[in-house]
Amino acid sequence: MVSFKRIIPCLDVDHGRVVKGIHFVNLRDAGDPVELGKRYSEEGADELVFLDITASAEKRKILKDVVKAVASGVSIPFTVGGGIGNTEDAELVLSSGADKVAINTAAVENPSVISEISRRFGTKCLVVAIDAKRRHETNQEKTMVQTDAGPCWFEVYIYGGRKPIGLDAVLWAEKITESGAGELLVTSIDTDGTQDGYDLQLTRTIAEHVNIPVIASGGAGKPEHFFDALTVGKADAALAASVFHYDRYPIPLVKRFLKERGVPVRLDSKH
Repeated sequence: MVSFKRIIPCLDVDHGRVVKGIHFVNLRDAGDPVELGKRYSEEGADELVFLDITASAEKRKILKDVVKAVASGVSIPFTVGGGIGNTEDAELVLSSGADKVAINTAAVENPSVISEISRRFGTKCLVVAIDAKRRHETNQEKTMVQTDAGPCWFEVYIYGGRKPIGLDAVLWAEKITESGAGELLVTSIDTDGTQDGYDLQLTRTIAEHVNIPVIASGGAGKPEHFFDALTVGKADAALAASVFHYDRYPIPLVKRFLKERGVPVRLDSKH
């Protein structure tokens, strides 16, 4: 059976508007989440991710009405994250039209929430996000990776990339998997918004340490970057924002590029 690779546009939402920045800062407006979600669904995206990027930092609940509006306009699996701290929050989001929930900060601060949500709604409904940044220092207690810039390990950040916590992203990924996550959304803060390519070493290292799907995130700028993430980076899916929001490379073009190079993707007959 063919295991199709997925192309997933991401809506980073700040107070009801889609925004995009670089390295998680300098945000600029990218449009209306309902319109963008509908467009991506029609263009043949495999899934859609909606992240309320300021909900955790502002300690508020997710924008339920915006989630409902986006969900009503899409016909593809829809993942929603941001400000989800317990099973009640997860239930609210799932009942508002989401197919999966994504948690990050809450998972770090209260790891039991992973197993609680997983038991209540099933592992397929739970995505755990990891925002990580390279630390170029040798530490025998961390998972060291050799890079062009020398050895490094990957540190987990929470609160929308605002707070480093000294946690090894690879070891954290293993723990999350054991606790009941259905898949991992791995974002490199170093490459986020740069459009210079994904952090292949981050994605690959985590993919090699877990047995659940890994979504690569942060840095897509051209079709070649998706190819690299799904092959060299060993990701099961590639998530992107800027490259789609600003019409640099539409989803059908990216998928055709991948298909022509032997990557199994679902092609919409309309495109």
